[in-house]
Amino acid sequence: MGKSRTKRFKRPQFSPTGDCQAEAAAANGTEPEEDDGPAAELLEKLQHPSAEVRECACAGLARLVQQRPALPGLARRDAVRRLGPLLLDPSLAVRETAAGALRNLSACGGFEVCDDMVTKDIMTPLVVLLKECSTGLDSNEMSPQEKKDQNRNSIENIANEAVNVLWNICECSSRAVSIFNKEGCLEIVLKYLSRFSTNVDLAISVAYCLQTVTEDNPELLKSFSAPALHVLESAMLSPVNSMEYILLKTLVAGTIWNLKDIIPSKSQAEIINAILKILSEVLEMDAGEMVIQMKEAETQRIKTAAETEDTLQNVNGDDLVEDDEMEEIPHRRKVRRKTFISDLLPPTDRELRETVALLTAQQTALEIIVNMCCSEDPTDDEWEELSSSDESDAFMENSLSEGGGQLLSPLCLCHEVHTALTNCLIPKKIFEKTAFPNSIAVDVCSRNPSWKPLIRKMSTIQCRALVCLQSLVSLLDVDHLGGPAALQTLAQHLSQLLFSQPDFAKHVDFLEAISSALRALLQTVASKNIPQTIGCFLLEVATKDPSLVVAGEALDALFDVFADGKEAERASVQIKLLSALKEFQPVFKMKIRKEGRAKYSPDQLCVLDNVKMNLRRFVAYQETVEKRLTT
Repeated sequence: MGKSRTKRFKRPQFSPTGDCQAEAAAANGTEPEEDDGPAAELLEKLQHPSAEVRECACAGLARLVQQRPALPGLARRDAVRRLGPLLLDPSLAVRETAAGALRNLSACGGFEVCDDMVTKDIMTPLVVLLKECSTGLDSNEMSPQEKKDQNRNSIENIANEAVNVLWNICECSSRAVSIFNKEGCLEIVLKYLSRFSTNVDLAISVAYCLQTVTEDNPELLKSFSAPALHVLESAMLSPVNSMEYILLKTLVAGTIWNLKDIIPSKSQAEIINAILKILSEVLEMDAGEMVIQMKEAETQRIKTAAETEDTLQNVNGDDLVEDDEMEEIPHRRKVRRKTFISDLLPPTDRELRETVALLTAQQTALEIIVNMCCSEDPTDDEWEELSSSDESDAFMENSLSEGGGQLLSPLCLCHEVHTALTNCLIPKKIFEKTAFPNSIAVDVCSRNPSWKPLIRKMSTIQCRALVCLQSLVSLLDVDHLGGPAALQTLAQHLSQLLFSQPDFAKHVDFLEAISSALRALLQTVASKNIPQTIGCFLLEVATKDPSLVVAGEALDALFDVFADGKEAERASVQIKLLSALKEFQPVFKMKIRKEGRAKYSPDQLCVLDNVKMNLRRFVAYQETVEKRLTT
């Protein structure tokens, strides 16, 4: 078996600050009972002659669709077909809330709901809305009434909601992507992206959408002209360095990587280096320290605001209340928008917003690097297609910089990626991200409900870094990884991670990621005849640690690392794994029998029983391996 490979990352349906409200309700045991009553009433009000009533009904549906048990009832009552026309409602407020309701529906409903939305022709009014917003953003084409009402912000808000609907649906439906291609949506969203200097939120939504629709979409790639590429280049090279712009540049870098097949060879190395420079800068930042600093800044800001308010109350007395009441109506829509599903960046608290942006940028950067590594080794069909296609030579006479030229072959592209990865010190920075999250940052977040979801994001970054490390170990030469000594240090680091913090180690994603990284490292070490450290360390922990739980985790890791592959088989013989496990097997069974019920919970005993059974099977497997290798 060859080196370990990892599959490309695709975006799951998620909100970075938490999942849909329904999942939280389910976890708390407060799921609402299935009831079509609210749905029927709200859907009926969508036809009301009053724009304000229609707006309130859309806002109510935006909340309702976050409750998963309500989705079947909404589907039965054809909610999508009844909401769709309101995307083109005469009232801009109704358009915005209708788009918000559809955004939440597409985010919480998943693949089936999104596919059903396409079947019910939601793309038709959605594309019209996107085109009208694009026209409306041109101040020269705005009506006098629109200028009077200062509706530009409303139009941008509508566009942001609509782009998120488009993104969610295209993520889940190939038919939606096909419509995106045919309806010329690329030109529309690129116009939105070009406004990144004045509306970074809208630009980020577009960048997410573009990263989705440009993946494995050769038809769309043909539509990228020189001006289109220039828009991407401008956004990626923006000099602004706020966390939100860092996220934007990271997402655009991922989109440009998806366009690598249409970038001429003379610009290829330059573009790869530009992409990895951005990713390197993102990973250079200490997210744990950012969490701590931003939480302190938030605390100080709130304290200062409270002191200022107290001072004003002492000076103005009751007059301040009247001023607040006068401000209530203009801010009404902002309050209503808080009822929507959490935005990709939280709509309030700038410190939390900046921190989430950095964490999301780091996760995205790691996923892009994995995808870059997974684009290696084209199949025979791809080689044939590349060698026979004359489209690449005839493609546009432009690049992100200047001039045209033939495209780089996959072999040359691999070399460029390897060189750039090493030059940008990417392996070192990824190694640093594999450590557990900063304990002080975790503690800070755990004590504040709005910051608590960031703990999961920090843990996700660690898992992504481990998957990324697996890819690099499988891809790069030993010298590019720092040589044999660096690999042995890495083996010790990963082995220690596996047992150092049991609370984090309970997470399935973490265990899967670190096992894959260990397996890839084992294969590389064995293939280069480098002395083992991985297997010996795990074997020592399994046989000598006094805790049965720790021993069980070490055995599980051994099963994963030595599961298959010629390198794993040679390594198992090298460290005499079979004889050690056969000797330990009766000891392990006896300790479970003697210590089990006295020291461990029923759940732990269940896990240990599974480990005991897997140990018996693994010993039998190792016996066949050793027999085969010695005959």
